Amino acid sequence: MPTIMITGANRGIGLELTKQYLARGAKVHACCRNPEEAADLSALAGDITLHSVDVSNAPSITDLAASVDEPLDIVIANAGVYGKQGADQSFANLDMDGFQFALQVNTFGALRTLQAFLPHIKRGQGKRMVAITSKMGSIDDASGGMIAYRASKTALNMAMCCGANELQSEGIALGTLHPGWVKTRMGGDNAPTTPEESALGLIKVIEGLEPGPKAAFKDFRGDTIAW
Repeated sequence: MPTIMITGANRGIGLELTKQYLARGAKVHACCRNPEEAADLSALAGDITLHSVDVSNAPSITDLAASVDEPLDIVIANAGVYGKQGADQSFANLDMDGFQFALQVNTFGALRTLQAFLPHIKRGQGKRMVAITSKMGSIDDASGGMIAYRASKTALNMAMCCGANELQSEGIALGTLHPGWVKTRMGGDNAPTTPEESALGLIKVIEGLEPGPKAAFKDFRGDTIAW
């Protein structure tokens, strides 16, 4: 059975990914800022280890990587933020502090996580590294609004593409995956997709990832998204 690392595992898509992988018999390292407050995560049964990490804090990620002394098959950088709402993410009134925080979490946090656990992946069998992104990071879909969120995901997508090219010779597959519009605290109650549907689809897509010159940019149904 695979050994998997998931950040942002305390709620939403991260929690559901943890549930689904545990149900498959996988060993899961589930990470969030405050595991002692994550009641739903703590209640899960199976081969699970909880870790505290703040992906906006580089030493926190370094400490986490040092504490996990075993190969990993899959690392899923899922932790992310939507950022400020409304005019604060418009072009005319973009809140730069909010923009910086979105980059710190969504871009730097995800990349630092994958970078820190690259040695673990190289020792593993599955060799898959995944960033949970959004189709809102597609320049092809630049329909306006939410600039900080969109730009943070676009930057992440580009870095993942470059990483895929660099790591393909080592048999490591990278994926930038859009979970859909999901009924979570971030997605809201009007979202058409349940966390269960999203997680099941994402797991299937992750299983099919192959090394290549560009990271796969797909949604949870396996459909390719235009860059």
